[in-house]
Amino acid sequence: MTQKDSQAPLALAQLTAKKIVVLGAGLTGLSCVRYLAKNGLSCSVNDSRDHAVNINEFQQDFPNTALTLGRWDKKLIASADVLLVSPGIDTSIADIAEQISNHCIVAGDVELYCQNNHTAILAVTGSNGKSTVVSLLAFIGQKLAKKVELGGNIGVPVLEQSHKSLDCLVLELSSFQLETLRSMNAIAATVLNVSDDHLDRHKTLGNYAAIKQGIYQQCQTAITNRDDVNTQLTGNAQQSRSFGSDAALEGDFGMAVIDGQRQLMFGSMPLIGVNQLPIAGLHNALNCLAVLALGHSAGWPLDEMLTHLVEFKGLAHRCQLISTYRNVQWINDSKATNVGATLAAIEGLAAMMSADNNLYVIAGGDGKGADFSPLESVFSKDVSHVFTLGKDGDEVAAIANKAQIKNSKVSSIEVAINTLSNIVKSGDVVLLSPACASIDMFKNFAERGEFFVNAVNKLSLENKTPSLREVN
Repeated sequence: MTQKDSQAPLALAQLTAKKIVVLGAGLTGLSCVRYLAKNGLSCSVNDSRDHAVNINEFQQDFPNTALTLGRWDKKLIASADVLLVSPGIDTSIADIAEQISNHCIVAGDVELYCQNNHTAILAVTGSNGKSTVVSLLAFIGQKLAKKVELGGNIGVPVLEQSHKSLDCLVLELSSFQLETLRSMNAIAATVLNVSDDHLDRHKTLGNYAAIKQGIYQQCQTAITNRDDVNTQLTGNAQQSRSFGSDAALEGDFGMAVIDGQRQLMFGSMPLIGVNQLPIAGLHNALNCLAVLALGHSAGWPLDEMLTHLVEFKGLAHRCQLISTYRNVQWINDSKATNVGATLAAIEGLAAMMSADNNLYVIAGGDGKGADFSPLESVFSKDVSHVFTLGKDGDEVAAIANKAQIKNSKVSSIEVAINTLSNIVKSGDVVLLSPACASIDMFKNFAERGEFFVNAVNKLSLENKTPSLREVN
């Protein structure tokens, strides 16, 4: 939302005489159209894609809604009193930005929800780990017999939850959604971490971090990550607390080694051993701390949260253990679409490995303009061999060369797996963690992950040792 319209109201009663234009005809845009229609409000829809929707189905579902496809309709945008913008649309491009009138309200679906609903909210943003944290948080809330649902950047669009009577809505928020969000009043909110991502849109890491940190001005308790300076408060918050891998002050969450075992801590009180957590790696221990901090801020009992935390099974394509063929861990982390996610996976897994074993990484794809140089030190320290592929695979290989480790260019994930099957030994780890988007070779990260799963399962079929336990 731009400065000129940041305080503009979106209460349904005040929209009856407004000309509303929905930009984007994907899941989010269509959820806006349905929400408006259910509340007796009309709108127009515009999408620059030629085939964003099936026109016949759209006209059948929304017979009174004007639809323009294939271009940004400058006259329509210029005439709007309210622009409801889908997260994937960059309103700074000339065809949109130059048309927006001074009186126009520019907002997203989450802003519309927050101005018209009073459900308690727990909100999560960050470059990596968001989906794991919100899914675990919702899982625990539901196990506590609370009416808890997910919304935002995961599951169904948030407006699809507007008719439900909930104890708590857990929101996963992307930087794109935060750009158009100003009115959320969450019980608690956190920025899990910040690393290079979406810089093709946000331009600089500083700008990207500032967008993320804006969540703290929209909550009662701001929860920061002591391990990441880019998650820290830059303004005031009603209350604040933190989590981190170090010792915690009273009221904060941290870690300590007690009797040789690393423990999650609440101040000076031990909570649970890291080796008892259902999702592996030190990065996931931090995710668990974030969950506990959020739930505790909502008044959920710590002891009951811990009871249910250990029952969580993790998410597909996020450090998911696919097989233990040849006593090797074959791990699918296809959701690692940026450098920060791959750093977290490598460091988190390496911390749990014996020095005698090797970590092999498959990486590459569409880097979206990211800086791969942060991988050099972790490659040098923790990785034995990198297999590179995709549009920016050569850039990843260049970092591996600087780190002075082995690297091989492959044409596909299957080729990498087949090659690795002749190299690995008992105790090694093979990690698909691309540090890149998948769009150069696959429909999405899930399809990329399935190619990895299928290739690994072909190896392990004869041994009949697949393990679908997830470690993230």
